[in-house]
Amino acid sequence: MAYITGKWRQALHLEPPQGWMNDPNGLSFFGGYYHVYFQYSPDSAEGAGNKCWGHYKSRDMLSWEFTGTVLFPDIAEDKDGVYSGSAVGSGGLLHIFYTGNVKEDGEHDYIKSGRGANVIHVTTQDGEEMSKKEILLRNADYPDFCSCHVRDPKVWKDGEKWRMVLGARTLDDKGAVLFYSSRDLSHWQYDGCDSASDFGYMWECPDLFTVGGRRYLGVSPQGLPHGKAEYQNVYQSGYFRYDGELMDFTEWDMGFDFYAPQSFAAPDGRRLLIGWMGIGDIPYKNPTTALGYQHCLTIPREITADKDGTLLQKPIRELSRLRGKRAELKHGDSAELPLPFELTAEASGDFAIEIDNSVTLEWQNGLFEMRFTDEKVGGGRAVRRARLPDCTDIKIIADKSSLEVFLDSGRAVMSSRLYPENESVRVAIRGISAELFSLNGMEVKYLGE
Repeated sequence: MAYITGKWRQALHLEPPQGWMNDPNGLSFFGGYYHVYFQYSPDSAEGAGNKCWGHYKSRDMLSWEFTGTVLFPDIAEDKDGVYSGSAVGSGGLLHIFYTGNVKEDGEHDYIKSGRGANVIHVTTQDGEEMSKKEILLRNADYPDFCSCHVRDPKVWKDGEKWRMVLGARTLDDKGAVLFYSSRDLSHWQYDGCDSASDFGYMWECPDLFTVGGRRYLGVSPQGLPHGKAEYQNVYQSGYFRYDGELMDFTEWDMGFDFYAPQSFAAPDGRRLLIGWMGIGDIPYKNPTTALGYQHCLTIPREITADKDGTLLQKPIRELSRLRGKRAELKHGDSAELPLPFELTAEASGDFAIEIDNSVTLEWQNGLFEMRFTDEKVGGGRAVRRARLPDCTDIKIIADKSSLEVFLDSGRAVMSSRLYPENESVRVAIRGISAELFSLNGMEVKYLGE
């Protein structure tokens, strides 16, 4: 297949060989492989054309194979897109569930009329060759209070039953999560709904999971009012603590480029999270579009719970196997560093890090700020903030065209794309001493298409 190269091609992040990538889907470990499916428009870097699923697989999350487009919109119930969903292994098969999008002709607003949202089930033995599609739920199977926007099934096993959550928009423009259950993965019954007052008009990508003995409900709400240091993006993503009721919504990532994350269990029991390092309807730009591709996924993150129940994020431990040369910087130092690299530092007070004379990362008086000072490098990105009363450490994973910044043991995270002119960038620090490692790139083979 055509593999499009460019100076901003990532070394540590999965991205499409061509076209458009958005939500991670079907994240799972099955048959000895990690499987990462994703929303894929292979024919358009702007996301036009067929909405499909692409597929990567890996045995170790460091060496990946792209096997091509594995799900296409090829039946009446998904004719306008194979939208987001999940995967779970059972009985020697990987069971995949997704939303088949249908847009009817005529005068419709596609919110209260004109859109079909079908939950569709397929199976695969190898993660690539798919079975015949089975339609599980249609609009008529959702509660009467729902609009036509119901999507993104997440399925898991709970004792003797299978459970499913779906994101929804109600007729009175309220975000909600619908709960279903099944004993055979084919016949599903509605069990109820949960929501929160004045918390957006649509909840996408629901994800109910357990970490450290506590339950959490992840959602990506649309329509939250924006603040100085909260809900700063067009759309948000985060999690509620969930103990029979929704409590304490916390954003996963406070940066410019993060949306629609999904978690899954690694075979060693770790809870891993991958998000889309992008977002829809953004006012800023990604110059790789002119090269024929756009967007990537985040590095997989390990999710643990602090003693107070706050979820902490850190890059997967496997990433340390890519470390190369080590260097140190002290307060007031600067150095020219080739991308990609890792920077780690402990902090005991205010500090600042400047990268490429283009972006400043600064913690001061309980507020962390990521500020672009070069509009071209930032693609129009300006500033993002996070309130963080304490910040004892910082870790930065800098790739060819992205930053992932982990603060205070991963209590807060900021992710952003950036587009430096050169393969190396100048890093200057103050207020801290930092340990730096050069990072070797992942191995990615393109087998499909």
